[in-house]
Amino acid sequence: MNQRKELQEQVAAKARASADFRAHLRNDPKAAIEQELGVTLPASLSIRVHEESATTAHLILPPAASLSESDLQAVAAGAGSDVIDLRNWTPPAPPSITDPSDGIASIG
Repeated sequence: MNQRKELQEQVAAKARASADFRAHLRNDPKAAIEQELGVTLPASLSIRVHEESATTAHLILPPAASLSESDLQAVAAGAGSDVIDLRNWTPPAPPSITDPSDGIASIG
């Protein structure tokens, strides 16, 4: 299991078990996670909490594809075809949310 999914499951389990943590997570998710895990998340990382209900579900989309500088220049210059080869494109990695000791602290 990847670290991000493991972290999400730990946070969700803690939110199910603790009304106080759930309220803190809704109010200030980044601070709640940092406090519970004892880690500092990157300042550039934004965390949003979406609570599902019996009538509402949330779909998480991966980052949109972005073009390299050379692809943008080729398109702007009208070079080549109208199709840009994205077969070798790799989406950006999600932000790291683990602590510097390279492990995820358990919420307990």
